[in-house]
Amino acid sequence: MKKVAMITGASKGLGRALSIFFAQEGYNLAICARNEAALIEVTKEAEKLGSRVLAVSADVSQEEDVERFIALTEKHFQTIDVLINNAAVNGPTPLPVLLLNHQKHDIEETLRVNTVGAFLVTKRVLPLMLQKGIGSVINLTTDAAANIYPGIGAYSISKIALEGLTKIWAAELEGSGVRVNLVDPGAMDTDMLNAAMPIRDFEVALPEDITKVFGYLASDASRDKNGMRFKAQEFHLVETDRV
Repeated sequence: MKKVAMITGASKGLGRALSIFFAQEGYNLAICARNEAALIEVTKEAEKLGSRVLAVSADVSQEEDVERFIALTEKHFQTIDVLINNAAVNGPTPLPVLLLNHQKHDIEETLRVNTVGAFLVTKRVLPLMLQKGIGSVINLTTDAAANIYPGIGAYSISKIALEGLTKIWAAELEGSGVRVNLVDPGAMDTDMLNAAMPIRDFEVALPEDITKVFGYLASDASRDKNGMRFKAQEFHLVETDRV
């Protein structure tokens, strides 16, 4: 029986790359995004690789959308083995934008999607994993959560909060068979980065080139990894760092 990977924000960028990667690895997929047209294209690609795909247009910051997405997944697949909380928004762009120039809604929206959205999806998925006594939750973080860069306010704040959320989930789930870890993908050639930093002087990776760590965290080989922080672009060099 094929395992099921649930990926949020799956219509483009890293979410799209992960959907194709897990299809290639033999997983069935439950994917969501707000961009329905782009989600349909990802579905077609994954199905060509032999994956059964449930694609749902959903906003992870909206509890009713989360409930609908996961209820449909339960009905369709009866299980969720891997959850990747990938959906995210930048906050004000292009960067830098000082906090003095942020509005209340900038902070609220970024936290709703990047932090609260990950909480809502994880909270709804965990009972399915706990019932089986096994599962892997992977949250996407950023270097801007580990180091402070002035001008990346809303996004940085949301990911700092997500790292804290990950620590607490990991501690509370210790010994349950369900693990929760972080992946920092590093700078990637995506629409999000291009919107945030249209002019830059550093090299970036392709999303398709940094999927190896996700495969590892989804596999049984990582069953003893919980509450850890992985750097995707250094995975072959530095395996893990404690959060």
